[in-house]
Amino acid sequence: MPASSRPSHVRFRIIVLIFLITSINYADRATFSIAGNAASVELGLDPVATGFILSAFAWAYALAQIPGGALLDRFGTKRIYAGAIAIWSLLTAAQGLVGFVPGLSAVATLFVLRFLVGLAEAPSFPGNARLVAAWFPGSERGTASAIFNSAQYFSLVAFAPLMGWLVHSYGWRSVFWVMGALGLIGAATFVRYIHSPVRHPAINAAELAHIAAGGGLVHMEERGAETTRAFSWDNLGRLLGSRMMLGIYLGQYCINVLTYFFVTWFPIYLVKERGLNILEAGFAAAAPALCGFVGGLAGGFLSDRILKRTGSLDRARKIPLVIGMLLATLIIACVWADSETLVVVLMAVAFFGKGIASLGWAVMADVAPKQLAGLSGGVFNMFGNIAGIVTPIVVGFIVAATGSFDWALVFVGAHCLLTIFAFLVIVGPIRRLELPA
Repeated sequence: MPASSRPSHVRFRIIVLIFLITSINYADRATFSIAGNAASVELGLDPVATGFILSAFAWAYALAQIPGGALLDRFGTKRIYAGAIAIWSLLTAAQGLVGFVPGLSAVATLFVLRFLVGLAEAPSFPGNARLVAAWFPGSERGTASAIFNSAQYFSLVAFAPLMGWLVHSYGWRSVFWVMGALGLIGAATFVRYIHSPVRHPAINAAELAHIAAGGGLVHMEERGAETTRAFSWDNLGRLLGSRMMLGIYLGQYCINVLTYFFVTWFPIYLVKERGLNILEAGFAAAAPALCGFVGGLAGGFLSDRILKRTGSLDRARKIPLVIGMLLATLIIACVWADSETLVVVLMAVAFFGKGIASLGWAVMADVAPKQLAGLSGGVFNMFGNIAGIVTPIVVGFIVAATGSFDWALVFVGAHCLLTIFAFLVIVGPIRRLELPA
């Protein structure tokens, strides 16, 4: 076969860059969970105040999902996403300055800054979903979505030890400054290398044809006037009026309860409940994160394999989800674990399962109306990240009221079972939602 007729592989470079940007994204969300214990001592924060600060990101992130998705549909992925990366990175760095200005409340300042980070990060995952829908044929979307979604685990594998070491060696403020600088580098890289399929200088006609033949929306960024009218209250009502979509939204909320416990309270749990120091906690948090990363890749691969062998999208997405969520319920067993090693092992198995089950973005690429890719992803991510509001606050109140994390672990584990109920009972057959002409 002549070299010119072989498909290029630009889409693989695109997913690698999305993966790296998303790793920085999640690390920025977790900065306060690593730096929070030392910051709480210096700034005088109690568990309830810490819980509200940890939840501030998700308040804004959830509320801004629909506007963020609409902006992506209106102005295109590249401009909105690149600007978002730069803004959230600057705001992350600014958190390292809290406490330097006399008279300003540390709690209020941290809440506002993390709230603004949430606003800025809102377009990120809908943007990822748009890029995957544009760059990958249907038979590869499960794996591609699993790759960028698994960045939430890899980010802690890569950055939790780094951030723990920074706190230990240079103080908690250094975490915010270093992560902010890395984000600005990521923004510049994104601008340089991300383009739509039909405009990318490195793609050849064979790869473009392969993507388009498999259902990739290669002209998504060039639809112009069609996308400018994508948002309307009628369209939003159609999404919210679909039983399938509501079941998917509920399932994503429940999965994210586990995610947000891990990126907010888990390192603090290791320090306060299990007696580790912050450096040990940073490395201990990396083990479950690594297992979640492996599970995420395994879940995407398994899902696409089932789809190719059976042709059933329903089985391909639901079988890994049920297996993964059953494994994730093992987080409850930490209540009876006597050793720190056993706790880390149980958490590792739970997050391996959670990784396998994390196919929500692949499902969204399968079911979202073609005209509403950004809006559909925004609504989906809004529901999912309401868990980021609820989980840190509920855990904070549980810990304050009981002096223990036991009931907090039960709270998290129960949501794993509710995820299974949502997808098996409420969602029904997984298929693309069609809008009326």
